[in-house]
Amino acid sequence: MISIKQITYALAVEQQRHFKRAAELCNVSQSALSTAISEMESQLGVMIFERDNKKVLVTPLGEQILAKAREIKLQVDDLHNLSLGQREILSFPMRIGVIPTIAPFLLPRVLPQLRKAFPNLELKLVEEQSAVLIEQVRSGKIDTALLALPYAHEGLHAFEFWQECFYVAAHKSSPYAEKKQILSSEINPSELLLLQDGHCLKDHILDACKLKLTTDSNTLAGTSLYTLVQMVAANMGVTLVPEMAVKQLAKESNQLQFIPLKEKGPHRKIAFISRLSYSGVDSLQELMRLFKSQLDKTVRV
Repeated sequence: MISIKQITYALAVEQQRHFKRAAELCNVSQSALSTAISEMESQLGVMIFERDNKKVLVTPLGEQILAKAREIKLQVDDLHNLSLGQREILSFPMRIGVIPTIAPFLLPRVLPQLRKAFPNLELKLVEEQSAVLIEQVRSGKIDTALLALPYAHEGLHAFEFWQECFYVAAHKSSPYAEKKQILSSEINPSELLLLQDGHCLKDHILDACKLKLTTDSNTLAGTSLYTLVQMVAANMGVTLVPEMAVKQLAKESNQLQFIPLKEKGPHRKIAFISRLSYSGVDSLQELMRLFKSQLDKTVRV
């Protein structure tokens, strides 16, 4: 009979495409992992992996087997989480994903209070773009993800706990800096600095400003919000930042002015995303309460 251990090892090899790295990930010897997978292939009567000295490939039938194995592993994890759910909230390990336009502005505010209130919580944080985090939630690699909505999350729960609007970040010598509020129609598209494709903040900004970029647009694309803000500080254009980032960014540069975007809001909503079967909903509710409280205290004072 195929064991959960064999399934875990096989999924690790699929992820790493390398037996030694998979063994290190599973904290076992390479020989033990190889033996377990060979026994699994023998029991099934098929080859899951093709291996040589340089690479590991998954066979076509192996792809189907591993897809089923992921489903089984996820169900077993959910069964284990059910028992954890009966324990005191936030007293067991949690894996939380956070997008880059939330992590540096929210986590420093909430983590000290979280550690103080729940010292037994074992927290692992993963910073990635929304698309990656959604797939990691679906596959069970992480328990939940902190995302900015709207973002497609079919088949998953969304627990919204905060809303915010955008501010225009401009150099203090810019004509924009003299305004109390800025309409999107007052922003010159050629001066607008945006994140690269794949960052949901870019889509949220374009939606809030009712802008559509063409293939010949001259808009510069940055790899991070901090990169864009540094470009604004160098008077290379303007960008938009979420409300939770304004105070922190203002402290870090005296060359910037932040002006509210005068467009109907909220411009994005912050939510925890989880699987429908996730049993730690009580813990998510407590996280939402704590996170919202800290945001209200430090952002809207």
